[in-house]
Amino acid sequence: MAEASKMEGEGQEVQKSQEVLQNLTRYLNSIGDDNRNTRKRALESIRKETLGKKPPLDKAIFHHVFVEISKPILSCLSDPVEKCRELSGNFIQDSIKLLPCLEEFLPLLIPVFVQRLGQQDLVEQSEEIRLVLLETLTLIVKEANKRLAVYLDDMVTILRRTIVDPFPDVKKESCKCASALAKATQGHFHMQSESLIPSLIVTVTHQHSRVRAEAVTAIGSVIQYGNGKSFDDVASHLAQRLFDHAPAVRIAVIDVVGTWMLDLMDRYSFWHKLIPLLLSGYTDELPEIQEKTDAYWHDTGIKYEKENPDDMKEMADFAKPAPQHYPSDTERPNLGCRQLMYRNISKIIPALIRDMGDWVVDTRIKASQLLYHLLLSEEEYIVQHLEKLLTGMYKACHDEEKEILKNMAKCAELLGYFVPCEVWCKLILSAIRSGVSFGKLVVLHHIILGSQKDPLKAYLNQITDTLLLPDVCAMGEDGSQLEVVKCAEALCSLCGEDVDHVAPQLFEVLITVYGSSRQATVQQQALVAVDFLGRSLQLDRQGTYERFSQGLLQKLYDDHKNWTIHSDQRKVFDALLTASGPVAGSLLDTSMPIIFYYINPTYDDSRDPELTSKFYSLLGRLMTAEGFPLNSADKFGDFAVQLVKEVVIPNCVWHAGKTQSALRATAVATLWEMMKQGYLPKEKMLEVVEDLLTQLLSLLTDDRKTTRLLATRCVAVVLEIVNTDLEPDRLHQIYPEFLKRLDDSSDDVRICAARMFPPYFACFHDYQVGLYRAHLEEIYKGLLVHLDDPQKEIQDYVLDALKSAAPLAPSILMDEIEKVKHKHRGPEYCNKLTQHIQSLSIS
Repeated sequence: MAEASKMEGEGQEVQKSQEVLQNLTRYLNSIGDDNRNTRKRALESIRKETLGKKPPLDKAIFHHVFVEISKPILSCLSDPVEKCRELSGNFIQDSIKLLPCLEEFLPLLIPVFVQRLGQQDLVEQSEEIRLVLLETLTLIVKEANKRLAVYLDDMVTILRRTIVDPFPDVKKESCKCASALAKATQGHFHMQSESLIPSLIVTVTHQHSRVRAEAVTAIGSVIQYGNGKSFDDVASHLAQRLFDHAPAVRIAVIDVVGTWMLDLMDRYSFWHKLIPLLLSGYTDELPEIQEKTDAYWHDTGIKYEKENPDDMKEMADFAKPAPQHYPSDTERPNLGCRQLMYRNISKIIPALIRDMGDWVVDTRIKASQLLYHLLLSEEEYIVQHLEKLLTGMYKACHDEEKEILKNMAKCAELLGYFVPCEVWCKLILSAIRSGVSFGKLVVLHHIILGSQKDPLKAYLNQITDTLLLPDVCAMGEDGSQLEVVKCAEALCSLCGEDVDHVAPQLFEVLITVYGSSRQATVQQQALVAVDFLGRSLQLDRQGTYERFSQGLLQKLYDDHKNWTIHSDQRKVFDALLTASGPVAGSLLDTSMPIIFYYINPTYDDSRDPELTSKFYSLLGRLMTAEGFPLNSADKFGDFAVQLVKEVVIPNCVWHAGKTQSALRATAVATLWEMMKQGYLPKEKMLEVVEDLLTQLLSLLTDDRKTTRLLATRCVAVVLEIVNTDLEPDRLHQIYPEFLKRLDDSSDDVRICAARMFPPYFACFHDYQVGLYRAHLEEIYKGLLVHLDDPQKEIQDYVLDALKSAAPLAPSILMDEIEKVKHKHRGPEYCNKLTQHIQSLSIS
């Protein structure tokens, strides 16, 4: 009964299909007509009577109809008229969606598609029609599925051409079709998969991001269901797509690689290449990619654990407890991830180090970012490869890209968490001793930051001794010296009061950097670090210098006679006294002998004058510093007379040369500062006044204006201090030199010389005018000449000088005025002086 009913139904379907075909007979005949419009109308009518019929034809009836009309319709794909080909292509595409069974039509369809799309030369000229055909082909793949295996060669032939089609939409559809074909024929696809790789590699660099994304996805499917031999060919191209500016492309790469790590048949052979590709997603700027990466990596680890139960059981049985010292806000990778990294890191590290030195900046940055995530999964097992890794990191720290330096710093800090102090100290410190570099110090600084306090304490001596090496802390590279300072700060920050036993060495390191650096920012940072060291030991700034300065100074004193201008010890000495502030006053018993040794010419005549000048400069800075720190302990006065006798006077003796000239200027400047500060009171000045005046008077003719000016000022102060204690003969030796200075080329010197006479005349006590009349006449004559000076300021000071000299011999001065008054350009100043003398007589 049921069979009879079925046969009856089939008979009705055949009958209805015959009716439809009868209606189509005229149109099918018209398809071959020579008139293009006739062919076009025929195709439109066929569509209207089949696909466009209302109500729609039953699928079974349409199947019977398509069997009969498929060949003529397919023949229209070769029609010379584009519109006819378009109508034919669309009809076939829409028909496939309705056909219940596609297999019987494949022998008709596939050869036509090969003829239209798979030829060496472009047969179908219309981009839109090629796209319709590719979409149809994708439908065929999805509908026919495994039944397409016998046509695999033809399909690959087509796709090899269309993947590199000039039309971007055709490229995209071709990539989708390739993915679908790989999955549909996965049991047979490996025989032809390699043929598609060259075309996909070309397309993966296309200018349109959507094309690139589809090409990446297609590569994923072709490799996964195909032959693993092509993996090496595509890996580098996928790595390049991780730099793609389009997020969709980068997401496609992560999806492909993540899927491979979970499902690729040969993934165990490619872990060392898959892991870096996937973990690079952690470094992407897009949170979505970071999250995808994390999910794939986690799932990969879980699956690895399930696939290797024996190994995991052994690991679990002998597992170490979770580390307490671990980066904060960081989730620890699961055991499978850590084991995967452990088994493959030896193959990854060499390639990664090469990439960190690549000529392409983006590659170097990506490699430096990736290293952090590799270390996070490798943990303490990185020890086996540490020496090779550190060498690469040292070099990468010198990269001109600041981001790479920042990434290396993060990696070094992570090493501090995982690598025992004993191991990294041995490697890094020996590397620094063999040849210091900025990169080595950066790694040391940040690995200290990541280390644990208690294990590190045992190696504080080794670290500080290394930092204290002259080639390390006193080297000329400011960047390296800044890292030395940061290393010291890191030790103080991590260990706190436990740095007490190495604090003197750290203090010396920081003062050495301060003294030898040529960059103000580094010097400032070194002083900040000294304060930080003090705070670590519960000391204020002054307390810090009081505790450590004397010990360092004594160390310098023990070897001070062998210094040269380039000696690091000299720079440290200079820096210590400069930085110690008020503490410098308590160090005079040790520091002043060193200064005397180098600025006293009687100790060693062959000493480098430039070296002497350096010490003079130091002394000058200390004497002019705010608050005069040299006398903070009220001890500087004890050295004042010695300083004048052994340093100032000998260095005022004239010697040829610019350096000697500079020394004379520095010597008289030192004397001037001492006088200003009041460290040469009368009782001390009388001990040296005779020799001092002799040398000061000789400096009044020095070539340097500064020397002459300061010498003039110093003589005036000497006269004010000793006053009437000078003998007349010594006084008579002074005025000729000052009268000459009134004709000096420098107005500053002339003014100073004119201002010197009032204190000079104040020294004349119980002066025997009759005996020394000739000297007075000479003085009056010289001053009266400059009472008519072209410069009014000089005239005013000379008038004051003559007024102060008038009481000594008023009549003599009046006579001299009368002799020269008529020679002056104006009588104003002579009249003022005359009036002053007359007022003296009245009083």
